[in-house]
Parts: sequence; structure tokens; C-alpha cells
Amino acid sequence: MILFTDLDGTLLNDEKKLSAKNTEAIRQALKRGHQIVICTGRPLASGKILARELGLDTRGCYCIAFNGGEIYDMYRGESIYKRTIPMDFVRYLFDEAKRHGLHCQTYDDASILTESENVDLDFYAARTNIPYRLVKDVTAVLPGDPVKVIVINASDHERLVRFQEDTEEWCKGRVDRIFSCAEYLEHMAPGVSKGDAVLRLCRHLSIPVSQAIAAGDAPNDLSMIRAAGIGAAMANADAQVKAQADYVTKHDNNHDGVAEIIETFMR
Repeated sequence: MILFTDLDGTLLNDEKKLSAKNTEAIRQALKRGHQIVICTGRPLASGKILARELGLDTRGCYCIAFNGGEIYDMYRGESIYKRTIPMDFVRYLFDEAKRHGLHCQTYDDASILTESENVDLDFYAARTNIPYRLVKDVTAVLPGDPVKVIVINASDHERLVRFQEDTEEWCKGRVDRIFSCAEYLEHMAPGVSKGDAVLRLCRHLSIPVSQAIAAGDAPNDLSMIRAAGIGAAMANADAQVKAQADYVTKHDNNHDGVAEIIETFMR
């Protein structure tokens, strides 16, 4: 079987650590021939760092980053799939975020790229542990079209909601977006989602989707929970996630909920 697991609020505890019990459960699952996929809204640079720290860079380990925008083979060190946002769309989102007084950022292969330094950038960088670069114009320094643009406000969710409403008409058909948490409004190419990435990787590996398990806790995990043969919601998950899951763990992310999933379904 193949397990697609979200990171924050799912595989990791509230201190952003992998517990000894979750570590051992993953090790045993890999030893039995199962495959493990980190599936996160984080940029690939952050996902790769965490995968290596967690020992999830051996054969059978993959990273789905940017909410499904890129699929990376951790063992071979190569990208399997990547879908990007056109540069002129990136420019529009940065300009509109600035007009609304909101922080906006995107990514190159190794770092956050943004045009202003503020408390929201500090908030994000501290949570993801990846470096940032301040530039005059992100579209002038990006090596190519990026996978994701994110608009952030760590203190007032309603300001992000107003930005979402004000730009709704322009975004139709150009970008899809989702709140990965109250502070982050994430923008990806149309059709990009964790669920789409689950289906793509299963096809790539010739694994029936009925043999896929997806574990998550937040709204951006819903698509993969619906796509997988078994969709598992953490005990600490949002109510809407629990309502659409096939299985809800008895233990939350602070008490080895992913180990419970592995022990239940991946013997």
C-alpha cells in the first residue's frame, strides 16, 4: 500500500517533531514494502529538508509539495511532475496583495522570494525554516514560472477573505486557491490539489488508488482524503475533514495518530 500523509497537524506534533512511535511505524511500513509520501502545502525546498530529517529519502519515499503542484522522488532526487503559474499572473497577485496591504511571496528552488519584509514573512519563515530573499521584482529574478503564490496575514483572517472576494472574478480560470490554514491563502495553477497529485503518483507507480491511504487534518487535505481508497482524518482534524473521511483516528497528531493508521491498515 501507499500512504500519503500531511505534515503539520498530522505526521508532526504541535512542536513540528516526528515522534518515536510514528518514526518506528514508518520504518516498519517501508520494511514491509509499503511506500510513504509526504503531502504538504509547503514549498519543495522545505518538504525535502523535512523528508531527509525524518529519514524519508529512501527507496519508496516521495514528496508532494505546493499542495500538489510538484511531485518529487526523494530516493532518485528528481521531479516527477510540476505545474506552474504564468509570470504575468504572479505579477497581478503581488500587485493586488500590495494594494490590499497584505504580504505576498513565491519561491525559487531554494528559498522564499518576496518584495517586502514584514511580520508575516517572519511568521512564515520561522514556521517553515527556509531562507528568504528580498527583491525589487520577483518576476525579474525567478528562473521560471513558479508553482505557487501565497498571500499571508497572521493576525486578521478576514483581510484575506476580503482579498479573496475582491479578486474572485479575475482568478476564475487562471488560478485555483485554498486556505491551507487561517493565515495562508495559497494560489496554484487550475486543477492542482493534493487529490490530483495522489491520483497522478498512483498512476505513475501503477498502484491502484484503492491501495492508497491519505491522512490529513485541514481543508487542503480534503481532496486527497476523497481521492484515496481510504481517507483518514486525524482526531484533531477540522469537522468538515472528519465528515468526509472513511476513518477518524482515536489519537491526535500529538499522540501518534499516523502510527495508528499504519498499524490499522498497513500490516
